[in-house]
Amino acid sequence: MHGAEIHKNDHAYNRVPAASRASLLNATLVRMGVMTSLSQFMVGATLGHSMTFGQAMLATVLGSLILEMVSLGMGLVGMNEGLSTSLLARWCGFGRVGSCLIGIVIALSLIGWFGVQNSVLAEGLVHASQGILNFPVAAILSGLIITLLVLYGFSALSWTAKMSVPLFFLVVLYILYGVVSGADVLNCLNGQPGGPAMSLSEGATMVAGGYIVGALISPDICRYCKNKNHVLFMVTASIIVGEIIINCLSVIVAHALGTADVVTIMTHSAGGIGLVTVILSAIKVNDVNLYSASLGMATALDALTHRKWHYRWLTLLLGLTGTTLSVMGIIAHFIDFLIFLGVLFPPIAGIMLVDYYVLRTHRALLDATRARHALPDVTATPVIGWSAVAAWLGGSAVGLTCQLGIPSLNALLAGCLLYWLMVQAKQRISGRCRSDG
Repeated sequence: MHGAEIHKNDHAYNRVPAASRASLLNATLVRMGVMTSLSQFMVGATLGHSMTFGQAMLATVLGSLILEMVSLGMGLVGMNEGLSTSLLARWCGFGRVGSCLIGIVIALSLIGWFGVQNSVLAEGLVHASQGILNFPVAAILSGLIITLLVLYGFSALSWTAKMSVPLFFLVVLYILYGVVSGADVLNCLNGQPGGPAMSLSEGATMVAGGYIVGALISPDICRYCKNKNHVLFMVTASIIVGEIIINCLSVIVAHALGTADVVTIMTHSAGGIGLVTVILSAIKVNDVNLYSASLGMATALDALTHRKWHYRWLTLLLGLTGTTLSVMGIIAHFIDFLIFLGVLFPPIAGIMLVDYYVLRTHRALLDATRARHALPDVTATPVIGWSAVAAWLGGSAVGLTCQLGIPSLNALLAGCLLYWLMVQAKQRISGRCRSDG
């Protein structure tokens, strides 16, 4: 590869060899491109509409620290083994079926994101049509069009990805310039939010939830990194730019304009170019969401049922599901959606990290096969790790119900502790049975 490109589907079912590892610059740009999107701007604007600038930035830092821990821990495992998250999960506690369950839940979360982004796209179309289209009609049209484009693999989607990222940055900088030159910046920084109040713990969990799936699947990109220092730099730089800087800008803009609505922010501040940016960015994000969800769901269902599922039918079904969510008003529950993701996925990462670094249940097997650039034999792969699945559910339940601290962190730590305790208990019981026998 010589640091040229990273293709997500390359080496999907094997280890990334040393010759295919990417340069630090390429790996970092790929990660930053994923993080710096309209979705992240929405998170920051929502924080800014419900918190003071200081509160929003503290929530951003706390949420970013959780993302840093998960991304760095998972990324180092991916770099060391050269494997994607879906494969690593098989030998990090969850087993073959457990890793499929993770794939299905990730796919469903991406469809939730499809519904959110389709709502933004529909609002942009309503604004562009000057009210001729109402929201439900616009949401159905935009959802079906994106689904059909992904379904038939239109090459036209590739240019939206190339244009939307630089255009998004330019428009955000233009909006910020307008805010700084036309408003009292100190008032923006010291002013009170115009929306409903949000607690610090909710804000931090929302920040974590906004990118927790990306943090969990860090090995998918980090497996292309050449060493630990590359992983550390890539993860940290991406979070500084994609979380800290983007959130800082969007919080200031939300305070200045008194709204969290990205369509209003973009169109009010940048006119037609802002509207085009919203539409292109939403198309780019939903192209990736639907494609990844369909591919992940197909792979998981194939492994679970031992049947080949038709990719196009799955894409159509998932696209219609995401479109239905947008028509039903998922955008109105954006904060709840992010908080739910923020407690659902951290335990998975915690369990995998405890298994890999602390319990080391399959480290000897992974080390031996890594030396041969192979994967463990299917007969040596657990069918399902019930302890991991139970700890995942238990950790998420703690995150949802515990009122103390930060829910995302509570879920992460609870998942780690529950898994460690269950495995230790299981090993002791097995040891007693062997000694009695």
